[in-house]
Amino acid sequence: MTRRGIGQPALAIVLLATILGCGGGGRPDGDNGAARPLPAARPGQVSAAGTLQPGSLLPIDAVRLYQSMGLLADGPPVPFVGSVAFLAGRTSDSTLALVTLSIPNRSLTFAREGDRFQASYQASVELRRAGELLARAEGTEQVRVAVFKETARSDESIIFQQVLVVPPGQGDITVAVRDETSGKASSASRSVMIPRLDARTLSSPVPFYEVTLRTNTDSLPRLVASPRATIVFGRDSVVPLYVEAYGAGDRLTVIADAHGDGKVRLWSDSAVLVRRGRLMSGVVRVPTGPLGIGVAQVTVRRADTGDSTGTPVFISFGEDLPVATYEQMVSYLRYFATPGRLRLLESAAPEQRARVWSDFVREVNSGAGPAGMLQAYFLRIESANLRFRDEGTPGWLTDRGMVYITLGEPDQLREPTAMDMNQRGRVQIWDYNAKRLQLVFVDQTGFGRWKLTPASMADFQSVARSVQEQGRR
Repeated sequence: MTRRGIGQPALAIVLLATILGCGGGGRPDGDNGAARPLPAARPGQVSAAGTLQPGSLLPIDAVRLYQSMGLLADGPPVPFVGSVAFLAGRTSDSTLALVTLSIPNRSLTFAREGDRFQASYQASVELRRAGELLARAEGTEQVRVAVFKETARSDESIIFQQVLVVPPGQGDITVAVRDETSGKASSASRSVMIPRLDARTLSSPVPFYEVTLRTNTDSLPRLVASPRATIVFGRDSVVPLYVEAYGAGDRLTVIADAHGDGKVRLWSDSAVLVRRGRLMSGVVRVPTGPLGIGVAQVTVRRADTGDSTGTPVFISFGEDLPVATYEQMVSYLRYFATPGRLRLLESAAPEQRARVWSDFVREVNSGAGPAGMLQAYFLRIESANLRFRDEGTPGWLTDRGMVYITLGEPDQLREPTAMDMNQRGRVQIWDYNAKRLQLVFVDQTGFGRWKLTPASMADFQSVARSVQEQGRR
C-alpha cells in the first residue's frame, strides 16, 4: 500500500450561494488561473491618506497553525494561505499540480475608485527540482468591491488558482503574493512529492466551492478549490472532497477515515466513485460533527489497491477565530460571557458542543451583522496583545488588557506621575464617563507592570458584571 500526504490540499467550507468573478488581470496562456471574491464582510479602517491598510493576524498564531498542517502560509505584510493538490495528467509522466491561494481582502491596500474600492495584487507559483525550474506561472489581478466593509474581510475572500503540468518526483514549490499598491510582498516555500498517478492510484482529495466532474485526463479540472483547510464548528455540517480514480472498471469503492490527535479514529465510511468517460470520479462527504474542534487528518483509500492520499481539516469557531481547542475558546471568553454562560459551554458533552456553541453564537450576534460581537471582542484581544504586553504575560491577560477588552477605549487617559518613565509607583488613570467610572493603575516596579488598585479592581468588576449581563447574555 502506498500513502501520500505531502502537498495535499487544504479544506475550508463556507456556506455561500454564488461565487462571483472579479475583473482584470493577465495570466499565462494555457492555464486556468483565476481570482474570485466570495461573500461576507467585516468593517475596516481608513488611513489619513484615504486608503485602506492591511490588517494584522489575530492573537492566535494562525500562520504557524496552517504551516503545521502542511499548507503554504505566510503572515504580514500580505497574509495568505495556499494548498497543492495533484490530479492525473495526459500521461503517467505528467501530473497536474493544482495550486490554490486564499488571500483575504484585508491583506491588500484598497483605494477609492469612483463609487467603488479597488486593489491589485500579483501572485506567482514556481516548482523546482534540485534548483532546476520545472514550471512557473504568475498573474496580476484586480479586486473591486462596491461596499466599504468588504475591503476589510479576513475570511477566504479571494481565491487565486493555477494548474501546472509537472513530472513526478520530489520538488520544491514557492508561492508569493505582492500587493501592487504598497509594493509589499509575502512568500512561502515547502517540499512536495509529486505522485505518479497511474491505473492503481487516486488523485488528491480536493475540497471545493464548485466542481464539474472531470471525464478525461486530457482536460484541466473545472473546480474552485478551497485552500484554507478551515470549516466552522456548529455551522458547516459536511466537508465535500472531490476525488478521482484511474484504471479499469465502472465503479470503485473508496474508504474514508478521519483521525485526530494521537491518531485516534474519529470517523470512517465508504463512498463509490463512478466512471465518467476515461476516469472514475465523485464526491466524498465528510460529516463535521464527529471531528470535534482542532485539526483532523482525512485519508481516502482505494478498496482494491490500497493506494491512499490524505488532507488536513481544521475545525474552527469561525474564520476570525482560529482557536485550536474548545477549552481554549471558553478560556478566551472569560471577559465576554457571564459565568453562567461559561459554565454552560464548559459542561457541554462533546456530542452537544456543536449545538451549544451554535446557539451561543446566534444569541450574541443577533442583530449585530456578519462581523458580530464575537469578532469585535477578538479584535480587542488582538489590540490588547499589541499594546499591553507585560514581561511573561500576554497583553490580553494584563489588568489594562482586561479593562480595555471589556470596556473599550477610555474616554480619557492621564498619567500625572509620568515625569520619570522608570519611576516606581507611577499612576495611570482611565476615565469612562458614561459609566461614571475612574480606574487607577499603578506601576509598582517601574517596569511597566501596571496593576489596578484594589478599590479600582472592585469598581471594575462591578461594571464588568453589568456589561456582561446586559449585552452578552
